[in-house]
Amino acid sequence: MTSRRRMPAALVRLGCAATILVPTILLSSDHQDTPEVELNQQCDINDVYAFPGAAAGRIAIVLTTASPIAPGVALGFDNDKLYQIKIDNDAPRDGVEDYVLQFKFSGTGASQTVTMYGPVAPRDTGTRNRITTSAATVSGAVNTVLGSPSGVQLFAGLRDDPFFLDLSQFFQIIPDRRPATGPLSVPPMTPAGCWRDAASAVDYLRGLNTNAIVVEMPASMLTAGGTATLGIWATISR
Repeated sequence: MTSRRRMPAALVRLGCAATILVPTILLSSDHQDTPEVELNQQCDINDVYAFPGAAAGRIAIVLTTASPIAPGVALGFDNDKLYQIKIDNDAPRDGVEDYVLQFKFSGTGASQTVTMYGPVAPRDTGTRNRITTSAATVSGAVNTVLGSPSGVQLFAGLRDDPFFLDLSQFFQIIPDRRPATGPLSVPPMTPAGCWRDAASAVDYLRGLNTNAIVVEMPASMLTAGGTATLGIWATISR
């Protein structure tokens, strides 16, 4: 979670309750993408990462939300929302979830807790979402590593946002997205038509945090009844 490089995800992160399959590898980010999520920072999905876990046969999946969070701010997760990671494992992939990982939060501040359900078949698919009636898989305090290294492990809490974004250059390329006030509102002397190289780029997100849900588990738990090729995306639902 401290890496500054982008990691490939099978599906782009989407806004609240959106579920669209993108059948390719994408390198992109989705911070503060609509007025609605800007008004509800905890409902803003930023990135979804999927990569091999700490041991052979394991997979790690990360959902980041609510970035940017300033250092020293403990924003927490929204107790009234259902956070989900969705997995499509049939062939051919159809953009319909076959498994879901569901996360519910309660409490506030340092006493906030997380409960994970799944992987389990969803009660509804697409834009309709209901919490499962299955027993909880892992439960405990946020900002704590929960579960078992050989089974399901879960962490939910603050982490440095791993996505790299040269925001000032972005606003030079697409000036209509430039904010009306603040240091980034000042237009450059010379318009830009491309990104800066790595040596001169400035990572706007360095030192800023995100709320992260990090899950590691045996990959077989997600491929059962399907294939080893997975489509993975996330939603936050009311």
